[in-house]
Amino acid sequence: MKADINEFIVNLEKRTPGEREFHQAVEEVIGSIWDFYERNPKYQKAKILERMVEPERIIMFRVPWVDDRGEVQINRGYRVEFNSALGPYKGGLRFHASVTLSILKFLGFEQTFKNSLTTLPMGGGKGGSDFSPKGKTDWEIMRFCQSFMTELYRHIGPNTDVPAGDIGVGGREIGYLFGQYKRLKNEFTGVLTGKGLAWGGSLIRPEATGFGSVYFAQHMLHRIGKDIEGQTISVSGFGNVAWGTIIKINELGGKVVTISGPDGYIYDPEGIKGNKVEYLLELRSTNNDIVEPYANEFGCRFFAGKHPWEVPVDLAMPCATENELNFDDARELVKNGCKLVAEASNMGCTADAAEYLSEYIDYAPGKAVNAGGVAVSGLEMSQNSMRYNWSREEVDMRLKQIMKDIHETCVTYGKNENKVNYVTGANVGGFVKVADAMLAQGIV
Repeated sequence: MKADINEFIVNLEKRTPGEREFHQAVEEVIGSIWDFYERNPKYQKAKILERMVEPERIIMFRVPWVDDRGEVQINRGYRVEFNSALGPYKGGLRFHASVTLSILKFLGFEQTFKNSLTTLPMGGGKGGSDFSPKGKTDWEIMRFCQSFMTELYRHIGPNTDVPAGDIGVGGREIGYLFGQYKRLKNEFTGVLTGKGLAWGGSLIRPEATGFGSVYFAQHMLHRIGKDIEGQTISVSGFGNVAWGTIIKINELGGKVVTISGPDGYIYDPEGIKGNKVEYLLELRSTNNDIVEPYANEFGCRFFAGKHPWEVPVDLAMPCATENELNFDDARELVKNGCKLVAEASNMGCTADAAEYLSEYIDYAPGKAVNAGGVAVSGLEMSQNSMRYNWSREEVDMRLKQIMKDIHETCVTYGKNENKVNYVTGANVGGFVKVADAMLAQGIV
């Protein structure tokens, strides 16, 4: 690492001790944009990078609620409003026991670049709580969501900050949150995305992250003269992202052979298709994130405590959580002939894995690959503003075009002779738009 980059990271770590995930995200970005940054002194003079790594605002608050036994419970709520240079803060809410300020800062920082890549007018933000909906009743989840929104509503709005769902926040939670916002503000506005279709939601929003990830991977394959049709693909996780990814891969003629959970992974050489895809929804709602029942249901192998990256495939798509694919996994994929890795999860690869993959095969980071989810959230915001709903075909057409544009941006800024460094392309491409807006708006 260059001495000046190292100094930047050391100073950041001194100001934000213990925020490991956030430091990793920043280091990954500045490592790939530093040369561009140095060639453009206008950004250095305005200290754009120093300003970018500081959130514009962090809101932390207490969330008291009462469980079904009448006992008072206390959780912590957060909203990190990272950067509004391009538009209202936009990013999901995560309800999970693992939520910390470091994770939300990493996600908000990444979201700023991801939203920039979509070309839609959205800034970057993220939020959530260390509350987990797992094992809670609907009544408990409703009481928590109402308490959470009773504080959050002061800080959000359709032209200020528009949260969405994330891990632990699906249609049910968005409904409870929206209902409480409407009750407190006495107005019906597009303050949240991921809403139900009957009350302001957009078609294909649940599938959008997965669909967009596959469209991006398709463009990566086309660039090297290949197509998804006939490819064998490994997918991790089995939540919304994996579900949408599997659906679209099947539509385009590929074959998904793995899914995974905290308990391990399954290998289905026949392909996860047809009623097996529908079974994933049932499995997700009834089995507390474990995938072993799939193997029992369909007679395929289950590998306890392992990740799916040891399976020989043409294409790998991490769809679960951060740092799920490590250096050893990366080496195994390359050794087994994998052509490319498209990261559908946020920072799904460890830093050393991402570096190794970029050297030997085509690897694209989550901020580019999985931007389809927030892109359709942005399209939902547009529909809300118009008081109008587009058809499924129109939303999908717009999503395809956005993912094509993101891929072209990555190629423009990341191409070096015949090789494309998608990490550099995504980071520089996302940086330029935000940085230029910050310059235009002055020292704010």
